[in-house]
Amino acid sequence: MAVNSLHLRLIDEQATVALGNTFAEAVMNQLKCGFVAYLYGDLGAGKTTLTRGFVQGLGHSGKVKSPTYTLVEPYEIGKWHAYHFDLYRLSDPEELEFMGIRDYFDEKACCFVEWPDRGKGVLPNADISISLQYCDEQREVELTAHTSKGRTLLAVLGER
Repeated sequence: MAVNSLHLRLIDEQATVALGNTFAEAVMNQLKCGFVAYLYGDLGAGKTTLTRGFVQGLGHSGKVKSPTYTLVEPYEIGKWHAYHFDLYRLSDPEELEFMGIRDYFDEKACCFVEWPDRGKGVLPNADISISLQYCDEQREVELTAHTSKGRTLLAVLGER
């Protein structure tokens, strides 16, 4: 039976990074193609931390920072392209067209989009949505699949 959602509790920052690492393993070993993930959560909820874990899990050894002021941080790791978008400061979705947003989304691209509602009508649909929220000192994560790619990722994550 296909898994459409998964709920996890992450005890600390290291657990959030580890989830990102597991995500990367699932992409490299099972999915073997790119995907689009929408990230939801308040400021500081762990969206960038999760993305950092993913990018490092693909093999990136440098710094992974929030693209709050640049809108996108690109990472090319072997055959993979990872893009971390932060649309928090975006005032109009049309701005994405001017930056060539459609060029970022291809079969090798793993795209994490923070604040995706600000790019509505321009962004491609998500394969998976990831909502992070505080729960005391921990984080609760709700992952929801929207496509077969998303269900594949959830199936692998659910096994761990």
